Amino acid sequence: MQEFHALLELLVMLASDPRIVVLFVVLVVASVSDYRTYRIPNWLTFGGAAFALVYKTVIAVSPPSAFLLAFGGLFLGFLIMLPAYALGVMGAGDVKLMAMVGAFLGVHETLQAVLFAFIVGGIAALGFAFFKGKLGRMLHNAKGAVFGMLASTFAGFRPDARVEAGQSIGKLPYGICISIGTMGYVLGRQLGYA
Repeated sequence: MQEFHALLELLVMLASDPRIVVLFVVLVVASVSDYRTYRIPNWLTFGGAAFALVYKTVIAVSPPSAFLLAFGGLFLGFLIMLPAYALGVMGAGDVKLMAMVGAFLGVHETLQAVLFAFIVGGIAALGFAFFKGKLGRMLHNAKGAVFGMLASTFAGFRPDARVEAGQSIGKLPYGICISIGTMGYVLGRQLGYA
């Protein structure tokens, strides 16, 4: 009975908050695009971020503070993912997608959504490597990247976590992980689990 009540609350939340519906639609479209082409279009991420910023500002009791919270979430999502892009282990579309998610969720919830996305991404990477029969190579690459970054930090030069093409286990469409992690967080929060 409690699960039914929680599900009913979830459906009411989705029906009453078009922001969440739009977020989920954009995440699904981004996932499909990333799966098919390993690209997330700019029009999707920029359009989604613009919608979130405008929507949160228009419906707020205090528009300036609502805009700042939404923009802060956008900036936080961008900032957290930027090092992975700089190291060459994540695409620019993934960074922009997480920034867009931040605009929808605001400063306070972006960090949790990123954490959920990282958990999903880690599980997906392990599963991807396992099913390709390259789990050992992936763990070896990860160990080498960590040691390389630590050594470069102590030596004082820019770390490079890129893996040679022959050593790579393949590309993982990380936009799907961001989408599943974000939707899982939002739904979990609504159901009282997150």
